[in-house]
Formats: sequence, C-alpha cells, structure tokens
Amino acid sequence: MGANARMDLHATYPALADLRARAQKRIPKFVWEYLDSGTGSEATKARNRHALDRIGMMPSVLDGEFTPDLSTTLFGHKMPLPFGIAPIGMSGLIWPGAEAHLARAGAAHGIPYAISTVATQSPEDMAPHIGEHAWFQMYPPRDPDIRADMLARAKAAGFTTLILTVDVPTASRRERQVRSGLTNPPRLTPRLLAQIATCPAWGWETAKRGMPHMRGLDKYASAATKGLSTTAHVGYLLRTAPDWDYVTWLRDAWDGPFVVKGVLRALDAARLEKLGVDAIWVSNHAGRQFDAAPAAIEALPDIRSATRLPLIFDSGVETGLDILRALASGADYVMLGRGFHFALGALGPKGVDHLVDILAKDMRANMGQIGARDLRSLPAPFQLT
Repeated sequence: MGANARMDLHATYPALADLRARAQKRIPKFVWEYLDSGTGSEATKARNRHALDRIGMMPSVLDGEFTPDLSTTLFGHKMPLPFGIAPIGMSGLIWPGAEAHLARAGAAHGIPYAISTVATQSPEDMAPHIGEHAWFQMYPPRDPDIRADMLARAKAAGFTTLILTVDVPTASRRERQVRSGLTNPPRLTPRLLAQIATCPAWGWETAKRGMPHMRGLDKYASAATKGLSTTAHVGYLLRTAPDWDYVTWLRDAWDGPFVVKGVLRALDAARLEKLGVDAIWVSNHAGRQFDAAPAAIEALPDIRSATRLPLIFDSGVETGLDILRALASGADYVMLGRGFHFALGALGPKGVDHLVDILAKDMRANMGQIGARDLRSLPAPFQLT
C-alpha cells in the first residue's frame, strides 16, 4: 500500500473504533454477535476495558528527539513488533477467507498468526500462507490418536508453536449469539438470509466459497451431533477438559515452543513452569467464557511475580497504549483477536495492514510521551483514580 493510500486510511479510520464501526455495517448481525459478544451480562468484557483504562504511566519531559524501537524477542526470535494475531474460532464466518488473509498479513509483517482448532480452514489449507511465526491453537481432543494426528498435521503444515487453551472446560452460554439466530453449523434460515441481504460484500464472497465449517475437524467428525447446544459444535464431540497430565503429554509430544493459554492464577503459572512449558498466555478469553472472572490485566502482575517464563497477554486490547500498558505490567508479548477481525471486516485484507500501522503509530506516539526509547524503558505503571 502506498504512502498516500495509508494517509487516506488514517484520515478516515484513525483508530480501531472506526474500523469496528465500519465492520458492524458490513457483517451480518448474526456474525457480528458471534464476534463481538461475551458471555452472561458481559461484565467480564467490560471489566477488561475498565481495568486497562485505570493503568497509568507517568509522562516524561526533555528527552530530546528519538524514534522508539518497537522490537522485542520471543522464543529466541527477534520480533519487529510486540503484538500478533490471536486465534478466533470460525474466523472464515466473520469474513470469508479470513484465516488465509490473516496468515499472509502475519507473514508479511513478521508477527505471529495463531489459527484455531475450530477454524474454517485446515492446517493443510494454511500451509501456503503461513510465515515463520505460525502458531497452532489446540482445543484438547480426548482421543490420544486424534491428539497425535492433530499435532502431526500442524507440524507438517509448518506451524512452529503449539498453544493449549485451558479455559474452556465447558461450552459457554453466549446469550447474544443465541438471540441472533446463529447455530453451529450455521443454518440459513429466512431470518439469517434477510441479514445477509443487507451485507452484499460478505454475502457474495461467502457464496463463492460456500458456508464455512470446521474443515480441520472433517477427518474426525462423526454423525453423533445430537444433543449439542446451539452454541456448541463438532469440536465439543472431540474435546475434553484437560488436566496436568494432559499438559505433560503435550509437552513431551510437541517439538517446539509450547504455550498454555487461559491462565489467571499465579499458582497455576508457577506449576506450569515446573512442568516445562515455554510460555504462559494470560487471558480470560476476552470475556467470552466466564462472567465472574477478573480482568486479565489485573491478574498479570501477580503471574509475572510467580514465573520467569515469557508471558503472552490478551483480553480487551484495543490500542497501542493498551499494548504498552500490558508490557509495562509484566507481559512479554500481546495478542489481539477481535481487533484484527474488526479490521478485516471493515476493509478486507488492507484493513489488517492498516490496523498494524495504527497500533505501531499509537505505540510510538505514547512512547514519546513517556520518554521510552524502547520497550525495556517503559516506566512502572500505576493505578489511576
């Protein structure tokens, strides 16, 4: 994208909030509710935002001219930016071809892209698109043969890092999603077709590809889908609630960095370090699983004190300043899921590039305010009243 085109986008969409507003107009309501909703009354989702807004950093003056360095190191690799693209299940429902678009963007910018077990593309589909930092997020299969096969497929496709998500022991009740009429797999009722008719770009691209489904699970799917709730899916037929032995099994079976995602307790982080995991992902699933959870950013400092492992962070991140807040609070790396899907829904693939630019520019502007020449120079955060 040329410099003039980037300037035009910044004039029209200067913040993620602008991309979100445009995406809402271009995505059918039942899809929007899937992407944007939390669980329960969405108190945890709101708590994430409120807690991030309460984190302050002291401004600094007379630091002279400098260009902030946004690079960092993770798993022995130098990363040009301290943020990446988090997994969201059924990405291709949110925007047609989402997984490939996001993977190519991650490769182009040199940042991680993580695909979900319940993506609309299989690991094999993604092999031509992924870059050096391709991560595979696993919802834990019960069957050890399926488990081993998933790992082999991910490795063969070029995924280098394994993520075990541990904060989904049961299906959540996402009430907004239910009210919208969305089921898994999606059924095109007259109600949903009417919503699609108002979003022609989404409808046309989806028609060309067909309604999305979880292609990576086709190999394992059975006909035994009776009894699933409308917000559950075939993945729940395969999934178990993992335990500590499960973590040990995966650690031994995977050749590469191994991350455990969905940790909020310091004591769990310390035990995971002893088990030999390579990083801990501090997250409350962005408020999509449990509505009485603490804000993820509030859990971060205690977890930082409990482990020497790299800490990855998500939940509620919307701005470059939020990324700095997380890094100053103990995170080593930050991931965004909803944000990148808002960008994709707003502008297609160029929206993803634009969001990377928004976040990087916002980080540099705020680092200038606090006198931080690099990420190691961030001041200690404090609580705003």
